[in-house]
Amino acid sequence: MKGTGERLQKILAQAGFGSRRSCEGLIRDGRVAVNGVVVQKLGTRADPAADAIEVDRRPLPRAPARVYLLLHKPPGVVTSLRDPQGRPVVTDLLPGRLPRVYPVGRLDFASEGLLLLTNDGALTQRMLHPAFGVPRTYHARVRGVPSAATLTAMCRGVRVEGERLRARGASLLKATDRNGWVEVVVAEGKHHEVRRLCQALGHPVLRLRRVAFGPLRLGRLKPGEWRRLTDRELAALQALGRTRPLKAPGP
Repeated sequence: MKGTGERLQKILAQAGFGSRRSCEGLIRDGRVAVNGVVVQKLGTRADPAADAIEVDRRPLPRAPARVYLLLHKPPGVVTSLRDPQGRPVVTDLLPGRLPRVYPVGRLDFASEGLLLLTNDGALTQRMLHPAFGVPRTYHARVRGVPSAATLTAMCRGVRVEGERLRARGASLLKATDRNGWVEVVVAEGKHHEVRRLCQALGHPVLRLRRVAFGPLRLGRLKPGEWRRLTDRELAALQALGRTRPLKAPGP
């Protein structure tokens, strides 16, 4: 059993054994075994690709092959598997022959840039958990040109609607008479974090593109294009789970 895997009840639910609550009942009743050992503790984690999981002495169906994709999400696409309003979703940009994958985190409807998609739940957890502080780097075109003092304030942090927002890094990339492009690095993944931070400091975001997520880089990938991760990129992601988590940013 892997400490960085997924909760057992979630694995069972995804395999079709019912809701998570009903799968918790299977565990409590001693009907689930991992690597030959009956498990009744609900907090138990496992990796369906590495651990032998049985329900009523029958092995769990083999998990699909792990898939890791990097997509350049265009603006006007929803980061979801489906949308009640009928808008295009990110998986519409992928071929149907691929196994089912899920976006790791979100980019809002108007934003664009790097999006990781995978069916590896344990990796998703490591990428998004605040304890690991995986950085996200954005390039934002903002109204006006932020001063050095404003960029410093962005890193010191501001309070917006009772929530403290703070960039790990901020720098001016280029400027015109009316607008500026800034690079903003954040690590907490809060809702509309970059947009709210820039707005609070008097520079509303006009365009927002994520160019990096942890060790991954958008590079020359065009909007709507996707590719599989390289072996080097995948090794760098997997290393996130073998290193000590980064200290979460302070209040």
